[in-house]
Amino acid sequence: MNFLRTRTVSALLILGAGALIGALGALSGKFDSPVLHVVNLVFSAGWSWACFAFLVGYSRKSKMDSAWLASSALAVGVVVYYLLKWLSPVAPMGMTADGMVGDGVSSGILYWGIAAFLFGAPMGLLGNLARIPGIGGLSFRLLVPLIVYVETSARLKMEAATAGRFVELTWSTIRVIAVLTALALVGQLAWAWVRSARGREGRA
Repeated sequence: MNFLRTRTVSALLILGAGALIGALGALSGKFDSPVLHVVNLVFSAGWSWACFAFLVGYSRKSKMDSAWLASSALAVGVVVYYLLKWLSPVAPMGMTADGMVGDGVSSGILYWGIAAFLFGAPMGLLGNLARIPGIGGLSFRLLVPLIVYVETSARLKMEAATAGRFVELTWSTIRVIAVLTALALVGQLAWAWVRSARGREGRA
């Protein structure tokens, strides 16, 4: 009974985290604050949602749990995102401040909800595979930094000129963090090898 309760609470927390990501993506852009502007840039980007699904999978021991929880949490996030957009102040009549009418909200929920559900499962599974110790899991652990680097590089190439200096700086910083994260993951594995080799030499 305690095991079932623990699993249920854990699953609800993950679904709640998905809802929080959707809320941050929908609401952070509505306030005139540099910090919230950065939050909006992060949580409106595809890589952050992919990273979330990956981390959900990484946190679960079961591959099945990793897949269905990651996809479900992403779908919840999409629903919350579009509902909050729809509930934004209306201007003009029948249209939100973001220019979304009711039909656009429902179609957005349907389209992106299905996409998130289908996309989340493989990302959750890859996150679970990243739990494999050593070099066996390294390629999976490097997946998120790679996704971040590719997406931010594409945005900088195609949109930076029109997006503004602040946005360009944010994307550039995120890209640098992705590279540093990848180097840290490789360095951690290399250091583990060195320590293991020294340990074997010491026992010889």
